[in-house]
Amino acid sequence: MKTTDFRSLPPAAQEDIRRKAVKAVLGGLSQGAAATLLGVSRQAVCGWMAVYAEGGEKALAAKPRGAPKGLGVLKPWQCAQIVRAITDRCPEQLKLPGFWLWTRDAVRELIQRRFDVKISLSATGRLLRRWGLTPQKPARRAYQRDEKACRQWMEKEYPAIREEAKREKARIMWADECGFRSDHQAGTSYGRKGQTPVIPGPGSRFSCNMISAIDNTGHLAFKMFEGKFTSKVFIDFMRRLARQARQKVFLIVDNLSVHKSEEVSKWVAKHSKDIRLFFLPKYSPDLNPDEFLNNDVKTDAVGRRRARDKAELKSNISSYLRSTQRQPEIVKRLFQERHVQYAAV
Repeated sequence: MKTTDFRSLPPAAQEDIRRKAVKAVLGGLSQGAAATLLGVSRQAVCGWMAVYAEGGEKALAAKPRGAPKGLGVLKPWQCAQIVRAITDRCPEQLKLPGFWLWTRDAVRELIQRRFDVKISLSATGRLLRRWGLTPQKPARRAYQRDEKACRQWMEKEYPAIREEAKREKARIMWADECGFRSDHQAGTSYGRKGQTPVIPGPGSRFSCNMISAIDNTGHLAFKMFEGKFTSKVFIDFMRRLARQARQKVFLIVDNLSVHKSEEVSKWVAKHSKDIRLFFLPKYSPDLNPDEFLNNDVKTDAVGRRRARDKAELKSNISSYLRSTQRQPEIVKRLFQERHVQYAAV
């Protein structure tokens, strides 16, 4: 019968009990009898026998207490350097061969290179958790992106557009185009371990396209279209947008060639009292709130449903967007993502 809490005993006493339990079982006692004799659980004795079978007498030895090795070997300034390197750079930029993502192996390699300190993978994981770093799916970002131009957009150019819109009583809207394919999959489904769940769907692939525009008051406008995105499609969308807005529209778009085509430029110049175009920095889709609407549509209207044909796919998307139009708070929330909070006011 248990008389003491094994975990409260000193390391030397714990080691002595482990050795006595193993010796008793090897001497012929059952694991249950040895546990009763020594005042511990049968599960504990079973575990010690497994440890002994794998590592022998040495495996029963007491282990040092305290913080796991590796957490105290780096000084605060060294930790700060590693965290800054992980958050500001990719392994490739720091010339860590064989690493494209920040894994525990990559971080361990960086620590050894920087400070000549060797730690285990588990200790590296504990360090990362202590620093508040978690494994996440990385976002893709183009090499050609100009970070200086992006900062200038958020800190100077957009505030100037906002002030001009106030003076002219114009509505600022953000537009983007997106294509949706029937085979897009989102979410997860439970299944037996090692047996991937199968979701039935049509054997053929089909797609449809959409252009949409939103503002930070919750307004949403969209247009479904067939085929390629052309100047004609864009002009028709802008014409409808200006008519529905009943006020001048400042429309912010990316640098797609269609947006800057000669045909579009001539139309905008002719209708300058109704609409003006502004362009985001190149390769910066994350600065456009409308991108997050596209992601929602892909996930909820396409990825979690199974359209049987193109007509049903278009119907699912249109229904989802019309429902969103009736709930402006959903559109407003898109502007709360950290990359586009600058556009929330």
